[in-house]
Amino acid sequence: MSTSEGTTAKLNVYGHVAVIRLNRPERLNAINNVLSDDVHFVLDEIQENADVRVVILTGEGRGFCAGADVNRMSDSLQGKINDKPPRYPHIVSSIAGHIRRIRQPVIAAINGVAAGGGLGIALACDVRIASEDARFSCVFVKRSLVPDTGTSYTIARLAGIGIAMEMALTGNVYDSGWALGKGLLNKVVPSDRLMEECFSLAEEISSNPPIAIKSIKELMYSHSPDMDPIYQQERDANAPSANSEDRMEAVRSFLEKRKPKYKGR
Repeated sequence: MSTSEGTTAKLNVYGHVAVIRLNRPERLNAINNVLSDDVHFVLDEIQENADVRVVILTGEGRGFCAGADVNRMSDSLQGKINDKPPRYPHIVSSIAGHIRRIRQPVIAAINGVAAGGGLGIALACDVRIASEDARFSCVFVKRSLVPDTGTSYTIARLAGIGIAMEMALTGNVYDSGWALGKGLLNKVVPSDRLMEECFSLAEEISSNPPIAIKSIKELMYSHSPDMDPIYQQERDANAPSANSEDRMEAVRSFLEKRKPKYKGR
């Protein structure tokens, strides 16, 4: 086994299988600039490692990924962000795009909440196995935003436009059984068996010819549109509300744990 660790993303390689663990458990692995850069770093490292044939992506603690860090959203809206700019812009959606671009198939081991951009990251993976404790939310509307990180496309492609509209318009939280029934997941397993199931699948895949594995991933997505324009369309669609009063109220009310009062401006 080899190991490489950033501050907020852990990479372990077991034979032909790499495991990435998002590592901000105290924030349900919500993404900030540091986590984004660490994830991109390990994805680049994996891409260059010819011995790695399959990747498993999971989260430390009780969350998979809660999407963009809401505390950072609040600071950004108030002009308080002073941290180092990320190496990749659009910190959440760029992770989803990077997952799609690497040659190795990626299995999402969804151990807990996958919300907002975290849902988008899970859906950008090639296979999704979730624990019975996992929860899913296209929560963007609750932050006065439209779906991003590719979810405007991936939910509809996997589950149909009706389910995509329901999830996007309500921001409701759904359990893993519901997500499995709608086609968003490949399998649901008890939480204590999640990594075992993911390793079993990863080892089965990695036992096949590596060139064929790479070509299958390329072929499957050749039937889909390039995701980069979709990410840009999502960002454009978010422009009207990005700096609105309602956006500030959505973030502030969440942090203050109270019901928001929207004014439509």
